[in-house]
Amino acid sequence: MTITDKTADVPAPRSGEEKSGRLLDVKDLHVEFHTRDGVVKAVNGVNYSVDAGETLAVLGESGSGKSVTAQAIMGILDMPPGKIPQGEILFRGQDMLKMSNEERRKIRGRKIAMIFQDALSSLNPVLSVGYQLGEMFRVHDGLSRKEAKAKSIELMDRVKIPAAKERVNDYPHQFSGGMRQRIMIAMALALEPDLIIADEPTTALDVTVQAQVMDLLAELQREYNMGLILITHDLGVVADVADKIAVMYAGRIVETAPVHELYKRPAHPYTRGLLDSIPRLDQKGHELYAIKGLPPNLLKIPSGCAFNPRCPKATDICRTEVPPLVPVTEQDGAELVGRGSACHFWKETIHG
Repeated sequence: MTITDKTADVPAPRSGEEKSGRLLDVKDLHVEFHTRDGVVKAVNGVNYSVDAGETLAVLGESGSGKSVTAQAIMGILDMPPGKIPQGEILFRGQDMLKMSNEERRKIRGRKIAMIFQDALSSLNPVLSVGYQLGEMFRVHDGLSRKEAKAKSIELMDRVKIPAAKERVNDYPHQFSGGMRQRIMIAMALALEPDLIIADEPTTALDVTVQAQVMDLLAELQREYNMGLILITHDLGVVADVADKIAVMYAGRIVETAPVHELYKRPAHPYTRGLLDSIPRLDQKGHELYAIKGLPPNLLKIPSGCAFNPRCPKATDICRTEVPPLVPVTEQDGAELVGRGSACHFWKETIHG
C-alpha cells in the first residue's frame, strides 16, 4: 500500500450517503505485460461492479487474471512492463485511470484498501506491528506517535488479537499466520475505506483459522457497510460470504451469478469443472475429478474460446469464435437476474 506524504490534503470525513450505492465499475479492462518473449495478455476485457455492503467473489485458477485486475484497480501495477491499453476503472463515477498519481494516492488506503495474500512478506520484518499500523494515522491524519499507537491498539482489539496492548510492540515473526492476517485486515480497516480488496486472504491457513478470518471479514463488512472484493481459487471459502461470483479464465470473465445460483446450476463448463473437483462426503472411495490439461499460455491464448482445449463440449465454433458474455435465461426465455455466461453452449450446460 502506497502512503502519501504529510503535505497531502486529508479528505473530509464521509457522509452517510457516501457509504451507500455503487462503489466500483470496472469496464472493458485490459492489462498486458511486455516481456522479452512477447506480450502477455493478462486481463482481456473484464467487466464487474461492486456496491456498498456487497461481496463480489472473483474465482479462477492461478494465472487467470484475478490479482492483476485488483492491482490495476489499486494502481500498484509495475508499469513498465505492465500496461493498461484500454478500459475504465470508475470509483464513485470517477475514472481512476485518468487521475494523477497524487489523486490516486489519496484514494488508496482511505477509500480503497487491499489485504495481500502473504501477510509475512507484506509486513516489514524490522518494524513492530504497532508502528506499521500507526503509520496510516500519522501520515493520513497527522496524529502524533502516541495517538497513533493508541489507535493501533484499538484496531488490534477490533480484529480480536489477544492482549493487544502488550503485543503492539511485537514484530511480525512473533505472531502466528492467522494473527498476521488479522493485522493485515486491521491495516486495511485503519481509515475505514469504502471498498476492501482481499487477495487470497486465507492462503496457507488451516481450515479453522480460515473460517475465523472469513467470519471476521464478514462481521467488519456489516459494521462498516463496506464493499468487498474477495479473490480466491477456493470455492468453499466463498460459499457463505459472497453475494455474487465472477469466474475468470485466461483473463476474461466467463460466468457471473448470484452465489447460490452458481453452485446449483453452473452455466459454463469451466465453472462446472471447478465445482466437480470439490471433494464430497457422498463420493468416498471415488477418484477426485480434475479438469484435464493446463491453463493456457497467456503469450499464446488459443483462438476462439480460451477454454476449448480443455472443454469436453468443445466443437468447431469454440475453436474459431470468442463467445461473448451473454445473459442467461430459463428455458422459457425469462432472464435470470445477475447471470451471464461466455459459452456457445451455455444452454446445454445449465439446462442439461
